[in-house]
Amino acid sequence: MSIIADTTHRRTMMSAGLCLALLVVSSLAIGVEDLSFSGADGAMPAGDLLAISRLPRTLAALLCGAGLAVAGQIMQTLTRNRFVEPSTSGTAQSAALGILIVTLFLPAAGLGVKALVASGCALAGTALFLATAHRLPPEQPHLVPLFGLVYGGVVGAAVTYVAWQNDLLQYLEIWTNGEFSGVLKGRYELLFVAVVIVAAAILIADRLTIMTLGEQQSTSLGIDYRRMTQIGLVLISVMSALSVVVVGLIPFVGLVVPNLVSRILGDNLRGTLPLLALGGAILVLGSDIAGRLIRFPYEIPVGTVMGVIGPAVFLWFILKGRRDA
Repeated sequence: MSIIADTTHRRTMMSAGLCLALLVVSSLAIGVEDLSFSGADGAMPAGDLLAISRLPRTLAALLCGAGLAVAGQIMQTLTRNRFVEPSTSGTAQSAALGILIVTLFLPAAGLGVKALVASGCALAGTALFLATAHRLPPEQPHLVPLFGLVYGGVVGAAVTYVAWQNDLLQYLEIWTNGEFSGVLKGRYELLFVAVVIVAAAILIADRLTIMTLGEQQSTSLGIDYRRMTQIGLVLISVMSALSVVVVGLIPFVGLVVPNLVSRILGDNLRGTLPLLALGGAILVLGSDIAGRLIRFPYEIPVGTVMGVIGPAVFLWFILKGRRDA
């Protein structure tokens, strides 16, 4: 049985790697400007265009996708519920609140300060969500995602109201609808923290797997449940905040990818987390490419594309879960 599982894992990783490579090449090649020119007639040389715009955009999509998929898996582990992820449980909305606070009181602050404050607000918002979610009856698992949607909606409405009061509604669109068209060299490097977050998640993968058994069983097996919950909260909050600060809110990545991967390879996070990161990168980069092509030469934000894909998959998971039950 393990031989079959190892073969499936290996083939899935190879297929995902090949798909990602093709998407990267496509992302670098697709754009309004043609890469075949050599800088004649005042046009930007192809090398400069790649270095300044297309390569940063591609890397930003890869890093966001990988980090958000892993953050979604960690949140599902902490809540023991497959129907939640940062953008549907108030984490991303809390991060947007943090950015709004910085904009109002420290308008000249850079991305680093915004990311720090957004991370703190995301941490507080996620901790409140988890504290409430753990009080919901476990025999009704669908209450957790429904509460998350309501909770995130309330936080998002508060952010919108404050932005409206301060004439910042157009500015708010940058944070609430993720898109990569504005990603340039010098404006995305904070996202490399996603590599650290993914690496940290892989490092504690075995403990996260045990935590899916619940607090009592995890503690009996030697896991410091409280400490691991705190670490998970930090990883989720920082990744969500960085994504919102740099490219805006990209929904449903942390919901779709972990569920698909778990159906293929099971719940052993030691083996599935690398594929989770690959899957998230593929989904976000593929959605970004689709957004560039649907109305070429105009663009549809990746947040809008995922806003169409995500709810459809979300409903499919819920309905399939009811049929299986």
